[in-house]
Amino acid sequence: MEAEAGSLPSQGAGTQDARAEFGRLVEAYWRSAYRFAYRLTGNPEEAADLVQEAAEEALRAFSRFRPGTRFDRWWLRILYNSFVDRTRRQRRQSHLPLDDLSGKLLATESWADPEAALEEQLDGPVQRALNALPPEFRAAVILVDLEGLSYEDAARVLRCPPGTVRSRLHRGRLALREWLRAYVDAVRRGELG
Repeated sequence: MEAEAGSLPSQGAGTQDARAEFGRLVEAYWRSAYRFAYRLTGNPEEAADLVQEAAEEALRAFSRFRPGTRFDRWWLRILYNSFVDRTRRQRRQSHLPLDDLSGKLLATESWADPEAALEEQLDGPVQRALNALPPEFRAAVILVDLEGLSYEDAARVLRCPPGTVRSRLHRGRLALREWLRAYVDAVRRGELG
C-alpha cells in the first residue's frame, strides 16, 4: 500500500483531525504490521498484542511523525522496538539447540501443500526455525526476505546501518538454511506432501 500522510493537520485543526489521519494510516498498514509481528513472535495472540501496543505507542508519538516519510516504516520501527523491549522484559525467549533443530522440525509437522504454506503462512517447521533465530537476525530476515523491504528501509526500521542489516541477514539465512536442510530435502523427495 502506498497511502501516505501528505501533511498532518495543523495544530489549530485539533487532535480529531490528527487522530482521523492516524486511524486511516494504521488501517492501511495493519495487515503488514500484524504479519511482521506474527513472524517475530510466532504466536497469533502475542502478535495481536504487539501490534496493539505498537499502535498505542505510535499514537502517543504521532505528533513527532514527519510528513513526507513512510508511515509504515516508522510504525514498523516502533513495533520492532516494542518487540525488543518485551523480549528483554520477559527474558524467557528460548532458542532451540542448533544440533537438534532439523530433526525436531521433521518429526513434528507435515504440510499438505508446502509451497502454499510457505507463501501465505510460515507455520510449522519454517516458523519454528525463524523463531529460533536471535531477534535481530529474525527481524532482518522478516523485513527483507518476507516483507520485501530494501536494505536501507530495513536499516531505518531496525535503526542500524545497512551493512549491519546485510550481515544479520546473511547470518540468519545461513542458520535457516542449515536448520531447514533436512526439511527441504524431505519436501523435495515428496515425503511431506
